[in-house]
Amino acid sequence: MLTKAKFVDIKVELIIVSKLIVSFLLGAFIGLDRERHGRDAGIRTYAAVCIGATLFTAIGAHLINDIAAVSRIIANIITGVGFLGAGIIYRNSTAGSSHGLTTAATVWCTAAVGTAVGLNMFIIATVSAMALFFLLSLHHQKWYVKWKNKMVHKHDAEKTAE
Repeated sequence: MLTKAKFVDIKVELIIVSKLIVSFLLGAFIGLDRERHGRDAGIRTYAAVCIGATLFTAIGAHLINDIAAVSRIIANIITGVGFLGAGIIYRNSTAGSSHGLTTAATVWCTAAVGTAVGLNMFIIATVSAMALFFLLSLHHQKWYVKWKNKMVHKHDAEKTAE
């Protein structure tokens, strides 16, 4: 009986390890654009957040076997990574602007990708990672920059007319 219990434990651990590998790949993919453009939060940050969320969720889902406990774990991931994101955001009072909002939001969403992997929602996690990568790479797309500049100029013109 003890041998069988060890086999089950190893099987569960291998399942969690495979989830961690998927989570690493998705998190690194999300952080790839940030890394290529020299942002502070890049592959390492996004992969770490994704792996952490996966690990906490997978442990709760596979070892605790208690839906309420898994819900509490997920709630605390949301809160904890939200707190991490709050540390990323800073306000420049002189210029009247905020910085780090996109990074904070996408780090938070990356934790959700990791949570999805931890709950065996691989398709949802993959599509979410691709959507996040797309969002992070938008500001390097000429059509988006052109559209955004047009919206900013339109907003500035309306503000001046008031």
